[in-house]
Amino acid sequence: MYIELAIFALFVFCYTLVAGRLERAPASGPIVFVASGFLMGPLVLGWFDGDVSRSELQVLADLTLAVILFVDAANADLAVLKRQFRIPSRMLLLGLPGVIVLGTLTAAVLFDNLSLFEAAILGTMLAATDAALGKAVITNKAVPTQIREGLNFESGLNDGLCVPILLVFIALAIGEGSEGGGTLLAMQLVIEELGIGLLVGLSLTAAGAWARRWCRDQGWLTEIWKQITVVALAIACFAVAQSLHGSGYIAAFAGGLLFGFKAKKATHRLVLASEGLGETLALMTWFVFGATVIGQSFQKFTWEMLVFAILSLTVIRMLPVFVSLTGTGESTPSKLFLGWFGPRGLASIVFAIIVLNKGVHGGEFIAMVVVLTVFLSLVAHGISANPLAKLMGRKEGAKADMA
Repeated sequence: MYIELAIFALFVFCYTLVAGRLERAPASGPIVFVASGFLMGPLVLGWFDGDVSRSELQVLADLTLAVILFVDAANADLAVLKRQFRIPSRMLLLGLPGVIVLGTLTAAVLFDNLSLFEAAILGTMLAATDAALGKAVITNKAVPTQIREGLNFESGLNDGLCVPILLVFIALAIGEGSEGGGTLLAMQLVIEELGIGLLVGLSLTAAGAWARRWCRDQGWLTEIWKQITVVALAIACFAVAQSLHGSGYIAAFAGGLLFGFKAKKATHRLVLASEGLGETLALMTWFVFGATVIGQSFQKFTWEMLVFAILSLTVIRMLPVFVSLTGTGESTPSKLFLGWFGPRGLASIVFAIIVLNKGVHGGEFIAMVVVLTVFLSLVAHGISANPLAKLMGRKEGAKADMA
């Protein structure tokens, strides 16, 4: 165990030394860690045995998402978002349902071994995008601000919105609620997941922000420990909401928005340590993903899975988003850019584990499709992030000069 820990720690240390250079390179951090996990895993070098359970991987991915969602929401520019809310609202209210429907229909056509409800499960799992994988675009100043904030807000909320929809389709797929009452069940789950998530995230953050400010005024808050308060608050929002059968993803994102609003200009300084921890957890998750999941899945992939994965990252995502943004005033390149940068990642992995643990009939097959799609997304979005961001920046800059 200590040898594996030493290898991983030294690898992370070496990566931190050149991270600034690699961020400008075609290969993103997640690609590097997935590839390294695969090479060091049991199929190649064998330095890691790949013995990680579903629950352990889910806990790691959940903690990573909680911190990243909270920090990204806290760093969101609410002034810009208020002026440009039409982009994320259209993508969430029109684009997201369109992605789920189109994904469901495509899965039903390609995979005759899946029932309609199982196809809907797959469509929903891959409708959720990853705020962590989209970070290279969200933080790139070359991309117009309204596009960056729109993607940040959409990716922060869509996985939380997908949770109740996913649970409904899982219940229907395994026979629960199949005899009527499906609509009522769906409404109940949506209200519970969103309502509890919002209530927990906002109330816990409000109380936490007040307590932090009061203790700071008393001189009780030290420079060292105040960095930990943000991490603890993010995880608390997520965990409390999940324990109450709400959406921890919504709770973490809503809590982060409120924290950033209250902290104002001090936000970046307060969340900097948490951002570093979130990045570390994300890269650790991708390393484990490469060592334990990718290596064991290659032989199970089929050409039908590959076709669906490619369609999921392109037509299934981009067409509904493009249509949903009609009438917003965004240019065609902007709409294509917003549609393309919907990377699949941690949320989809967590959803796959949930489906496997629920005992859905086609769960193993669905999980393999998700794994392949996430892997292709890591490569495609990681390689294209910086070049397309620079291209978008030049196009928008040229348009502004002409105006």
